Amino acid sequence: MLVSAQKGCLYKEMPRPSKPLKTRPDLPEERAPAKKPSWFKVRFQEGDRYRQIDQLVRQHGLATICSEARCPNIYECWNKGTATFMLMGEVCSRACKFCHVKNGKASPLDPEEPKKLAQSVKTLGLSYVVLTSVNRDELANEGAPHFADCVRAIKEVNPKTLVEALTPDFRRTQETAIQTMLDSKVDVLAHNVETVRRLVPAVRDARCRHDISLQFHKTAKRLDPNIITKSSIMLGLGETAEEVLECMQELRASEVDVLTLGQYLQPTKFHHPVIRYAHPDEFKMYEEKGFAMGFRFVASGPLVRSSYRAAEVFIEGEARKKNSEKV
Repeated sequence: MLVSAQKGCLYKEMPRPSKPLKTRPDLPEERAPAKKPSWFKVRFQEGDRYRQIDQLVRQHGLATICSEARCPNIYECWNKGTATFMLMGEVCSRACKFCHVKNGKASPLDPEEPKKLAQSVKTLGLSYVVLTSVNRDELANEGAPHFADCVRAIKEVNPKTLVEALTPDFRRTQETAIQTMLDSKVDVLAHNVETVRRLVPAVRDARCRHDISLQFHKTAKRLDPNIITKSSIMLGLGETAEEVLECMQELRASEVDVLTLGQYLQPTKFHHPVIRYAHPDEFKMYEEKGFAMGFRFVASGPLVRSSYRAAEVFIEGEARKKNSEKV
């Protein structure tokens, strides 16, 4: 059992199953065919920029969600010089059933990580950086100060670089943690709901709550109305179109600015199964509905991920415009 640093707060570790997940009562018996549909094609092509980033990540002992979560866009993004760095180690304190990141007991935080990360960004000459992290529920501050230190270090060494932070929900210290992140002068604050309300217990770790994730965005906007906020939804986990639209409406009501929707892919047979592959037309429908709801930008497609280049291009333009207005 893991014991939270907050007095009186105990919770059980939720390890992933040691054998393939069986069908649960709340999921349909059908499964998506093993062969992906014709519209779902990923180009696997290593280029010089891909090899440069890969070498740098290994050299500095950095972790990227691109490789840890087996993102299908890793070759495309790395070849274009875009990478999402994962902070605070490679072991997560939670065990969401869709995620390929290892879970268990994590190592102590690396005090040199902010410095190494900032130098890596400088070496790569990145103008836009996405930072995410594992959950560190065992820490009293849930890792927010360390995350913020990484943002500050990048900006000190690379003053023109924009930083997007995709953070955990910081469920025990949410308001304090969000203020800590805002104080770091992060340009975009993101947190993913991942799936629709009904499927949260089946898909996410037992400590995750849909309303806690929504509250994250409400709190961020209350503390800083000008911060750009972002979230993401995966399709193919057993949700209905009505539930997706309802989730989108909940996110917009929480003042989320940017939304991404993409197809869930099962990392291994021990993870949540793919129930279906959503057709590109369905993704297009969500994109149109999202703009009509008032989202400032929506990226929706089978290969779209939370850190998606199209969304980053839009956000970069918005963030730089906002920063120029401050001068």
